[in-house]
Amino acid sequence: MIEETIFTIAYSCFFFLPELLTAETFTGTYGINYGRIADNIPSPDEVATLLRAAKIKNVRIYDADHSVLKAFSGTGLQLVVGLPNGFVKEMSANASHAMAWVKENVQAFLPKTSVCGIAVGNEILGGGDYELWEALLGAVKNIYNAVDKLGLADVVQITTAHSQAVFDNSYPPSSCIFRENVAQFMKPLLEFFSQIGSPFCLNAYPFLAYMSDPENIDINYALFQKTKGIYDMKTDLHYDNMLDAQIDATYAALEDAGFKKMEVIVTETGWASLGDANEAAATVSNARTFNYNLRKRLAKKKGTPLRPKMVVKAYIFAIFNENLKSGPTSERNFGLFKPDGSISYDIGFHGLSSAESSLLSLKVRDSLYTNTQGHSKGNILGFELFIFLIKIIRLF
Repeated sequence: MIEETIFTIAYSCFFFLPELLTAETFTGTYGINYGRIADNIPSPDEVATLLRAAKIKNVRIYDADHSVLKAFSGTGLQLVVGLPNGFVKEMSANASHAMAWVKENVQAFLPKTSVCGIAVGNEILGGGDYELWEALLGAVKNIYNAVDKLGLADVVQITTAHSQAVFDNSYPPSSCIFRENVAQFMKPLLEFFSQIGSPFCLNAYPFLAYMSDPENIDINYALFQKTKGIYDMKTDLHYDNMLDAQIDATYAALEDAGFKKMEVIVTETGWASLGDANEAAATVSNARTFNYNLRKRLAKKKGTPLRPKMVVKAYIFAIFNENLKSGPTSERNFGLFKPDGSISYDIGFHGLSSAESSLLSLKVRDSLYTNTQGHSKGNILGFELFIFLIKIIRLF
């Protein structure tokens, strides 16, 4: 009787689990950025193993590197690829080039690699290249039109990420608006994103905010630790952590610009574990505290004081320390993992060796995915459960 019951469950999982699986742009609330400005980090295949073991499904890269796209094939990882800033002017000026880029770097890898988004440029508005400011909207439209013509608009979302350099008066949160010289470029962009259903993507770093004014900002407020927080008199809202305040400042700026309903997604946030002499807050202890508490905060699946029903979603920066990045020492030390794949500090994840041992069936799964010729990933998951339950039968 027990054997028959288990076999029935296994059979049902194998044949009917696919009906329960649907594609999503962002699964859950936690994602991570996969920066690769380094010469000592694991291969893309090893990174895919690491992320799957950590159960981090949402991943952003800053280009469309084919070795990464191939390595993520069949893994179920949700990947946002990047159109680097250096391509923005070209894509803005030439729609056929945008179409060729999308075909070569996105369409060619679907559906086995789950490319769910294209980030057009990074932190362009508010930056120093004003020609890029002027080219951004055209590039966004041409990339979107290419995706739409290829029938992928319901699968691949088009966005661009902004730094906090686009804002004025971000304290208190309710006073935040877009900088006057940015607004003329931002508003047409937001209008287009509103039409196609894209969110506002924000790179927000309490670490950088604290470092800019350590005398007046309580580090506990930046680290999600117990603190008196801040009070916004205009909205009568209390903030017990800086990230929530940064997100709500963005919502305030969006509302001021006429886009109250637009969702904000945090596309970068993190804390450096090592810095120069003038970066005293960049310590392993602070980085662990920030990232551990952030992970707990995201797991609650709640909104912010100003938008309590808009669940906060964030991509953490980053998987690895990147030893070839320029700038202060902190820039090279945001990684949750060391170059060899071991953890930088403990926030509940395991290193690469542990990941490999915990995914003994990985190669079998990938082989099955390749050979099923039309079977969905759900079938593969169901088949694994089928095999697992057959092993249980043998115990009786």
